Amino acid sequence: MIFADTIANYWPQWLSWNVATPIFIFIVIVATIFFSRLADKLLQGYFKKASLKLRVDPTGYRLLRHLVVAAIYIVGLIVVISSVPQLRTLSVALFAGAGFAGIIIGFAAQSTLANIMSGISLAVFHPFRVGDIVTIHNEYGTISDLTLRHTVVVTWDNRRLIIPNSIMSEESIINWSIEDPTVIWPVNIGISYDSDIDLARSIMEAEARDHPNVMDHYEVSRIHLEVTEGSEVKVLLTELGDFAVNLRLMIWVRDRSLAYFTGCELMESIKKRFDVEGIEIPFPYRTILYKKDMHPSAVPKQEDEGPGTGADVGVDVVASAGKGAGTYVGKGAGTSAGRRHFQESSELSGDSGDPDE
Repeated sequence: MIFADTIANYWPQWLSWNVATPIFIFIVIVATIFFSRLADKLLQGYFKKASLKLRVDPTGYRLLRHLVVAAIYIVGLIVVISSVPQLRTLSVALFAGAGFAGIIIGFAAQSTLANIMSGISLAVFHPFRVGDIVTIHNEYGTISDLTLRHTVVVTWDNRRLIIPNSIMSEESIINWSIEDPTVIWPVNIGISYDSDIDLARSIMEAEARDHPNVMDHYEVSRIHLEVTEGSEVKVLLTELGDFAVNLRLMIWVRDRSLAYFTGCELMESIKKRFDVEGIEIPFPYRTILYKKDMHPSAVPKQEDEGPGTGADVGVDVVASAGKGAGTYVGKGAGTSAGRRHFQESSELSGDSGDPDE
């Protein structure tokens, strides 16, 4: 509180204190900004060099750097308050009623205080670190910064998610980097019922072992001793579906950042090998049946002679997929509907013709 009085003793007499006060406040504000940025830059450079030499986690350093900068701003604010008599009197009154003022400020800034306390907790207990790959709120990205208020996550498509620390401390987070970064990644592919399962399995395993991002047994066994030779790449039959035999290729990848692109490249190479070896991947198609083309005994009897019934009734739409698919037949609703569905089927199957022929 004596900063302003000290400055006044050395201030020229021809200047009144009313003019000196704004100038002094301006100098304090400029000095605060300068020293805060200087401290931030110096600490950032020092912590970067220390992290390279000692190989320590930079998460706590980042939070400490933000705390130092915040402390400099707080000191500058105190100096400004002490230099103005009116603010000085107000501050004394606030300190006198600190209990009541603390309650009011606590309610007004409870979200901010919660974020600050959560940020300190995250820096101390390390559920994640700067540089870790995480998934939160179905968003996949990398932790790039931890401040007193929020955490910055850079997503895979280079977006910045600014998430309050209180949310980060309460939400369930998938940390792909903590302790062991290796990942078991699935690649799901369906084949038709007529295809050879053993041939499809051998093709999928061969393509996986040839991919440079897929870990071999030597790499996996150094981290996971329980993995036996030959089991680092597996193909499991997971489901006998309605239209396909579903196979799942399980591979080990060095970290989560490589997993997605590795899976996409494997699906492409496996598809090309399937085409060469004659392994069919089923796909949906439609078949149209007309009442006049069906055997009379197979035509359901019409109980209600309403609109769209009688001789014109006709379109049966069959949806299926693959060679092993079953079919189901349902009644249509008139000649115009039958012509429309027939044209749709012709476009899908490559057939041509007139439904009235």
